[in-house]
Amino acid sequence: MHIIISNSSSEAIYTQITNQIKKQIVSEELKEGALLPSIRKLAKDLQISVITTKRAYEELEKEGLVHSVPGKGFFVAAQNQAFLKEKKIKFIEEKLLEVITECHFVGISLDELMDMTKLLYEDQ
Repeated sequence: MHIIISNSSSEAIYTQITNQIKKQIVSEELKEGALLPSIRKLAKDLQISVITTKRAYEELEKEGLVHSVPGKGFFVAAQNQAFLKEKKIKFIEEKLLEVITECHFVGISLDELMDMTKLLYEDQ
């Protein structure tokens, strides 16, 4: 599991952790049943508070993305396929919104964006 914390981000550190782990679960980089690093190990690796790591894991557990086993740690939970697809769609929508924002900034029209998207899509 790879997590990068940005001290210059406006997002809280626990939110950065939560979002990065979510992305790894949705992209299936972290598979069902995978053991996450212990709260203390992740805190040590990221050089942050154990409380911050604990909060991130608790948020993931509330969302049903991980589950805890007392004495063993946190594991990636089994994902409902419809739920997983919805998460992936939401991820794509967020990325598209970033692209659309950049297009507005640069002055690219919707037609130009659609043409670019079509060309790139067909090349895949």
